[in-house]
Amino acid sequence: MSFVSAYPAASRSRSIAWRLTLLLTLLLTVAAAGTAVAALSYGQTAATRAFDRLLTGAALQIAERIGVVEGETVIDIPLSAFGLLSLASEDRIFYRIIGPGGETLTGDETVPLPEATERDDGPLLYDATFSGEAIRAIKMQRFLAERAVRGPITVIVAQTLRARSELANEIVARAVIGVIIAGGVTLALALLAMHLALSPLRRVENALLARDPKDLTPFSTTTPREVEALVAAINRFMARLDKRVGDMQDFVADAAHQMRTPITALRAQTELALEEDDPQKLRALLRRIRDRSVGVSRLTDQLLSHALVTHRADSATLELIDLRRVAVEAEREARRTGGAEGIELDLPADPVMVTGDAFSLREAARNLITNALAHGNPPVCLKVSITEGGTALIAAHDQGPGMNSVQLEKIGQRFARDASNPQSAGLGLAIVAEVAEFHHGSIRTAFSPEGGFEVGIDLPLADAPSAIHPEGDAE
Repeated sequence: MSFVSAYPAASRSRSIAWRLTLLLTLLLTVAAAGTAVAALSYGQTAATRAFDRLLTGAALQIAERIGVVEGETVIDIPLSAFGLLSLASEDRIFYRIIGPGGETLTGDETVPLPEATERDDGPLLYDATFSGEAIRAIKMQRFLAERAVRGPITVIVAQTLRARSELANEIVARAVIGVIIAGGVTLALALLAMHLALSPLRRVENALLARDPKDLTPFSTTTPREVEALVAAINRFMARLDKRVGDMQDFVADAAHQMRTPITALRAQTELALEEDDPQKLRALLRRIRDRSVGVSRLTDQLLSHALVTHRADSATLELIDLRRVAVEAEREARRTGGAEGIELDLPADPVMVTGDAFSLREAARNLITNALAHGNPPVCLKVSITEGGTALIAAHDQGPGMNSVQLEKIGQRFARDASNPQSAGLGLAIVAEVAEFHHGSIRTAFSPEGGFEVGIDLPLADAPSAIHPEGDAE
């Protein structure tokens, strides 16, 4: 059996695999972009250095073939000087040779010179524009010290930049292709590793989906340490849910049985009353019907109270509460529902603060009062105090004989009826016990030396704020 999600697919959050894939893709994209920028810079630098060496070599060959013959400057430009430069078939080559007097001896006299620099005697590589196109040029000088010719001879060799750009673009393209291939392989390996790393989560998912909805027992599966906490949390939740479901099922079954008996008796007595003609017997039957109705009403109220307390044990938000206020509200509610006249309150002057749920504590206190009225003797006193052990106590004290040893052993059990009181549903102290457990407390019973018996709840104390009054007003 498999479960179908109650939420539409559009409302589901993105999976971990999808998020990791997106993150890795973004990181690889940024890395590829950075590599492309670095490759472009490197490619341009490498192409510039390579062709600059060719320009330098060509200029040196030309400069070496300059001489003086019979008093005249002779320039013998070797073909090999432009042989390597001519390998860039799409580029154009320019040259210019300038004599000592600044006149152009040969070449294109419009080839631009570099801007003036402090050092003008060494080789100088520079960028310029010639005939509307960017060029790269080198300026090199050779000094002649002949009688007829004395002074520097300037050699300028220039070339357009098309081959350089093509070489730089080729370097960038190959680098980017390599990065894309490496990135794709890296992403594929990362996805494979991620698939293997997330397989324990899929095992947990499959184990949950394959379970019968009624199976709430803990499950075990081999998982890494990072997933053990998740599996342990799921098992703790399932254990709590199993306990809660079991308690509710037992409660519903017991409640159905407990309600069926008095309702059946009430129906039987009603049928007898309809057939009875003797007025005295009819009045006796009506009294029995009234008593039985009161018992059913009390049982229904306690069942609903128990169900609410059980529900709030898992959902209520705990807050700081003054037990004196709980006692006052419980006493008022008991009086309002009737049958609780003559209840006394014994409250201290200082706050008695606990951390808990006000509704549950009030229900427990009300059931303490009801239990004392039903099983004890008046007067009944609801008191709040701090015990010698440093705990908070809210208890109902009456003048009755109290519980015997058998009753004390069964205290807090559901539907533990008192044989001497057939109207008792056995739920009052069960509610008290559940509230005590919910608040990390316990049921407290005691016989008074002066006579009487009390039942209450011991609760852990909380830090008490100043000036809080049992009526609920803060000064």
